[in-house]
Amino acid sequence: MYKILIACALLGFVLPAGAQTKARPKGSAKASVSEATVARVLNTLAADDMQGRGTGQPGGDAKAAQFLAGEFARIGLQPLPGLAGYEQSFTAYQTKPGPVNAILNGRPLAPGQVVVVSGQPGLTWLSEDAQPAKVVVVGPEVAERRKMYELLTPKANTLVLVDTAHTKAFNQLAGHISGGVMSAERPGPYSTVFVLAPAPATSTYRISASTAVEPVALRNVAGMLPGRDPKRAKEFVVFSGHYDHLGILKAVAGDSIANGADDDASGTTAVVALAEYFKQKKDNARPLLFVAFAAEEKGGFGSQYFSKQLDPQQVVAMFNIEMIGKEAKFGPKTAFITGYEKSDFGPLLQENLKGTEFKFEPDPYPAQNLFYRSDNATLARLGVPAHTISTDQIPTDKLYHSVSDEVSSLNVKNMTDVISAIARSAQGIVAGTQTPTRVALEK
Repeated sequence: MYKILIACALLGFVLPAGAQTKARPKGSAKASVSEATVARVLNTLAADDMQGRGTGQPGGDAKAAQFLAGEFARIGLQPLPGLAGYEQSFTAYQTKPGPVNAILNGRPLAPGQVVVVSGQPGLTWLSEDAQPAKVVVVGPEVAERRKMYELLTPKANTLVLVDTAHTKAFNQLAGHISGGVMSAERPGPYSTVFVLAPAPATSTYRISASTAVEPVALRNVAGMLPGRDPKRAKEFVVFSGHYDHLGILKAVAGDSIANGADDDASGTTAVVALAEYFKQKKDNARPLLFVAFAAEEKGGFGSQYFSKQLDPQQVVAMFNIEMIGKEAKFGPKTAFITGYEKSDFGPLLQENLKGTEFKFEPDPYPAQNLFYRSDNATLARLGVPAHTISTDQIPTDKLYHSVSDEVSSLNVKNMTDVISAIARSAQGIVAGTQTPTRVALEK
């Protein structure tokens, strides 16, 4: 995403003279976030030969994982306990719909009017069956749409009649399903059939469809720096970003590769740069985990699996980094923290930035519900002060989830400033002198 520039300040931003001459903690070493590393890693992850890092698509995500594992080895991180290498492998399941034929009240439905989510290789439904599918009506009111999303994971055979007032939402849902629905477990023997049609007075139907369910090998890439204080060996600090993106999309002006430079090669680059920085510092009292997650774009499956390998009570904080390649709405040398009000994570970070130009702000887009839309969400729901740091102006970002999310659209100098600020702001948590309050558990 970025052009290579030369870092000219200790942490990528100018500190006042007093801060520059302040004595370092005993045992620490001089370190800085390398802008050269930022540019190199970013350009590698967002290059065309990574094929958009699409989950389950040939080549891209596996190649990206291998590159990141090589970076962790270069830096000198250790594998997580119990692993021989940096790849944390697991399996998810992708369901792709096949051909479907449907007749409703004696009238054949067009292919665009029917979409199926199923764990069955084939289904044949008749309204005259001894145990017919349950029928759910999605009325024209906006609030009715939620019924569609609640039925995306079938728990019983269900026919959903969606009013044509929701045509746009139905088409979006159909596009999502046609690309493959991923699940952590093999889907059960139930199906949901969505039909775009007003609920008729009577509902006789004949529906036949097929579905392919395939296991998908996924891998997080994770490494650690053991803590230097044995008393804090079970106080983990996590730095994370997701390395997957959308892969190959419909071509626009001859370009079909969704490079995902900002989303989230930028955040993954930050994880590598921070691992390099803290390795150089040699003063982390707490153990630090650096993780590049798989399958965020498919539903957060990488972070969900990772979270199950940890005791959440032993995770002190999570710095999840998502889309930091462009300037925030507050201007250069700023970023925002999602869920700012849910713990004192943000104020603690800002306290460590006193004397610098950088400032962390609360999330300016609460309507977007960003706190629960990234890889911090799983641990946050378990009480961990797990927050996402971002700069993206998402309501107006026209490059988001497009083939135009390229390195050339990003600002590498500002991105390095953001990473440098994260490094400095995390110092109290890393050193064990600060501990954020827990996030309240959802009731």
